[in-house]
Amino acid sequence: MLTYNLNETGKPLYQSLYECIRKDILLGKLTNGYKMPSKRSLAKNLGVSTITVESAYEQLISEGYIYSVARKGYFISDISPLPLLKSDTAPVKPLRKEPAKHDKIYDFSSGASDKNDFPYSVWSRLMRDAIAGNKLLLISPCEGIAELRSAISEHLSSFRGMNVDPDQIIIGAGTEYLYTLLIKLLGSKHIYAIENPGYKKLALIYSSSGVKCCYTDMDENGIRIDKLEKSGATIAHVSPTHHFPTGITMPVSRRYELLSWANKRRERYIIEDDYDSEFRLNGKPIPALRSIDAKGKVIYMNTFSKSLASSIRISYMVLPEGLAKRFFKKLSFYSNTVSTFDQYVLSSFISMGYFEKHINRMRLKYGRKRTLILEEIRSVFKPGQYRIIENDSGLHFLIEFNMNMSDKEFREKLLKKGIRISSISDYYMDGKNHSRHRFMINYSALDTDGLRNALSIIKDVLENDE
Repeated sequence: MLTYNLNETGKPLYQSLYECIRKDILLGKLTNGYKMPSKRSLAKNLGVSTITVESAYEQLISEGYIYSVARKGYFISDISPLPLLKSDTAPVKPLRKEPAKHDKIYDFSSGASDKNDFPYSVWSRLMRDAIAGNKLLLISPCEGIAELRSAISEHLSSFRGMNVDPDQIIIGAGTEYLYTLLIKLLGSKHIYAIENPGYKKLALIYSSSGVKCCYTDMDENGIRIDKLEKSGATIAHVSPTHHFPTGITMPVSRRYELLSWANKRRERYIIEDDYDSEFRLNGKPIPALRSIDAKGKVIYMNTFSKSLASSIRISYMVLPEGLAKRFFKKLSFYSNTVSTFDQYVLSSFISMGYFEKHINRMRLKYGRKRTLILEEIRSVFKPGQYRIIENDSGLHFLIEFNMNMSDKEFREKLLKKGIRISSISDYYMDGKNHSRHRFMINYSALDTDGLRNALSIIKDVLENDE
């Protein structure tokens, strides 16, 4: 008689019984033709109801593991074509190695937004309005709902000086998804040039999509056009307003050089990544490269992940007219990856003026926070120990330390003391040693209460190196 302990799994009894019998069949313990106990006798042996046994048997019958014969009972089916389970009980190893844990980390490298800055009350009210307006179950077209694209078009016109037809805007769940969509649109035969140093994830995204990448060096004005020309690239992926990680803002002269490079060949395009461009803390926002593009060579991309919250995975790209027509002809069968509900909420947030108010409020806050951090740095470190490199844009700046140890050794020593910091050398992609002792201070989510203590620890590590 079959005997199982059905109370150990915490699952419904019939499911536990089904899984136990199924496992014995797959392990070969119950073989073809074996007659199963009757429902009544098995229920009595296991101390369960006949309904429990009947439910388990019915599930096994529906999946083909057993079959019934009228007035004779239940029998094991022939599953010889199926591979049998191995009976070893070796523990399953985790697929991913867990990162080393520290008691408490003070993180200068995190680019996350502060959760306390999110406009919860306004957002929740707009969510209720979207539900009340019966917009929860509406289906979005492939490019995104018209209301959101129109709101973004108006925002780009007033904030970035861009005259954009809403039909040129494509909405997607994060820029990473839009990059892969662009590869399908442009074709996989292009060579994509990525700024060096730059965002390493770009190379992973492009290479995993089967396209070739090259890494183009930069100078103090941005990507070098002579290096770009020699690379053989046909697509240049750049961030001219506030380059990550160097913080360089590309001057207008270099921007026209870049456009001239693109205009030389029909198949050349520029992907302008305008990430965190909203946060220019002094002066007016710098016009986008797309705003001076006269021949439809710039593909503009931006996201709301930095301006609102990291968890809001809504991004967009603005295609030149020719590419927009190609998109609708070639890729319009794709479903939009952002829920219609979220699109309606965001469109209301922008069109009703809340987004502009939020950006203005955050600029003031980040400006004060940046000033506080710089004052703390000046008060903790001695003259000659450091140099600040900034351009009043974005939500990070660079600090260069005067030291003898390598960037890697410096980072490791700080991590042992509970401080995480990223160096510019981390973002070079050519495998060479670019140790320049320049480190990023990401301050959007930085806890200023622990700032002085963290800076003092950094100072001690520096002075012990002397």
